[in-house]
Amino acid sequence: MTPSAWPSLKWSEWQKTADTLHMWTQIVGKTRLALSPLQAHWWNVPLYVSARGLNTSAIPYGSEFLEITFDFVSHDLKFAMSTGATLSTPLRAQSVADFYREYQRSLAALGVSVNIHPVPVELQHPIPFLEDVEHASYDPEAAHRFWRVLMQADKVFQEFSSRFLGKVSPVHFFWGSFDLAVTRFSGRPAPPRAGADAVTREAYSREVISAGFWPGNGGFGEAAFYCYAAPAPSGFENAPKQPASASYDKTLGEFILLYEDLRQEPSPDEALLAFLQSTYEAGANLAHWDRTLLERAPS
Repeated sequence: MTPSAWPSLKWSEWQKTADTLHMWTQIVGKTRLALSPLQAHWWNVPLYVSARGLNTSAIPYGSEFLEITFDFVSHDLKFAMSTGATLSTPLRAQSVADFYREYQRSLAALGVSVNIHPVPVELQHPIPFLEDVEHASYDPEAAHRFWRVLMQADKVFQEFSSRFLGKVSPVHFFWGSFDLAVTRFSGRPAPPRAGADAVTREAYSREVISAGFWPGNGGFGEAAFYCYAAPAPSGFENAPKQPASASYDKTLGEFILLYEDLRQEPSPDEALLAFLQSTYEAGANLAHWDRTLLERAPS
């Protein structure tokens, strides 16, 4: 791939749209959460990168299925039922409150009734959806670029996943933290995390090494790839990593590869794979994972 396959995604240029999309994806994601049976590590809640944007996959609803897609090509929110019923509404600049009302009307028109917790999660100062008139931006071009980045990252993450024979998550988009992630498991239970709530206890009930991409939200301010181990083995922060532009962020407790640095690499795909592999090896070696059992050579 050439650097042009990885478009510019400077946080300062599209933060308002990203913050609004974060709230919209939470509304849709909470619908999947409410209608889906609990799976290990909350794998029943994320969205997935699709050929046109982000979607829920098929959600059980009675004897039927419901699927919802953020289409970042035509810029619509699309609803599809297994009955054949479809509906779409345009993605456009509007407040979270208006989006939420329109979303509820769409579900009602399809005969879908679902109760979701009407307040966003994983934010320092959450605003209930029906009261949120602060987030009301939508730049179609920026949303399209964001999806293109997710699509390229998803491809590389899938290649990385193919090298692991042990338990590994799907490549999925967590709407709470607004990031794309893939997680490998050692197969061993993890020690309880001090002060963890029920969500965190389930998410980190097993030893993991997790990698992902987030666009700069949460105060970080720059799009970046990350990798962390939970629990983090001693010496993890000093382990070798690739490419040379990658670093360890002591505040986050994660290895970081800034997206803009990746774009400058001769082969961004290869550089990202090197980052994923080297940081995984750092955690797996120091934590004494059974790599012979868990891995296979790249095809």
